[in-house]
Amino acid sequence: MTGIDFTVFKGSSTGKIVESKTHKESLKPDEVLLKITHAGLCGTDQHYKTKDMVLGHEGVGVVQQVGSQVTAFKVGDRAGWGFLHNTCGHCDECLNANEFFCPERATYAHSNTDQGAFASHAVWKAAFLFHIPDTISSSDAAPLMCAGATIFNAMYSYNVRPADRVGIIGVGGLGHIAIQFAAKMGCEVVVFSGSDHKREEARSLGAKEFYTRSASKYEVGKPIKHLFVTTSHLPDWNLFLSVLAPNATIYPITVSHGDLVIPYTPIISKGLTIQGIFCASRGVHVKMLKFAAIHGIKPITQEFPLTVEGIEEAMAKLDRGEIRYRAVLVAGR
Repeated sequence: MTGIDFTVFKGSSTGKIVESKTHKESLKPDEVLLKITHAGLCGTDQHYKTKDMVLGHEGVGVVQQVGSQVTAFKVGDRAGWGFLHNTCGHCDECLNANEFFCPERATYAHSNTDQGAFASHAVWKAAFLFHIPDTISSSDAAPLMCAGATIFNAMYSYNVRPADRVGIIGVGGLGHIAIQFAAKMGCEVVVFSGSDHKREEARSLGAKEFYTRSASKYEVGKPIKHLFVTTSHLPDWNLFLSVLAPNATIYPITVSHGDLVIPYTPIISKGLTIQGIFCASRGVHVKMLKFAAIHGIKPITQEFPLTVEGIEEAMAKLDRGEIRYRAVLVAGR
């Protein structure tokens, strides 16, 4: 092999998307070459559009070539990847199937910045790729690589159980997926939204109760055991802490660079937990895809071309809050 060259789309100091090229000398024995067909746009990508790096971490494509030691994938398979690219494999976190917290982890924006999901191709370690179930389209699979994995990880790994009352703040890019996962897990889903026009949609996704955030006080009946904050801004905590059950857990899902400021006394008096969440480790990621396939969980998406113009249009609409609810960039569209 004389080398692999492919097109990539990078951020820049001005925030404009720039088309460029990446070169790989060869395919290593444990690597896979993918032709990218679909790439999800995540809010995290917006944070890095002013950096000189290839954007995108919700990637799905078709295997074009495999390294000599790869046995889990073959040419023609569909595969996807998310935020995590590699780990050491021998630290306590890796050995406890919690490798996302490996101190030597390689993740989006901090390693392999010469490639990403916004590209024509990518080369990744086979061990950090995921087979896409036949019943999930590539367009639906792309947002599951990060958004879906993060939501499912929070619910699966932190003791969300059938019949629990689960509160979800926001019916957007993360919230509409969270409603589906919680409902299919057998939970009683209570949704809080900024606008009443999403009421019927939230119910169709699995919500049992719906409240608008314009209320001065919530009357929700039975208290909530788990509260997922999926909005880009923090809520009025005084409204929500009063409806939480003793020993309830709060999950701030979205990434914010500001401080988390919350009333102190209710945390103590109710024994509340604030649980940090990041993307899933591989075992949970695989379970998420199987669960989504079995239960027909699908993100609501809008498609854009995987081009400079398509990426910029999708990012601009995301900035304005006009995406319903996940943007997916499609090669050749």
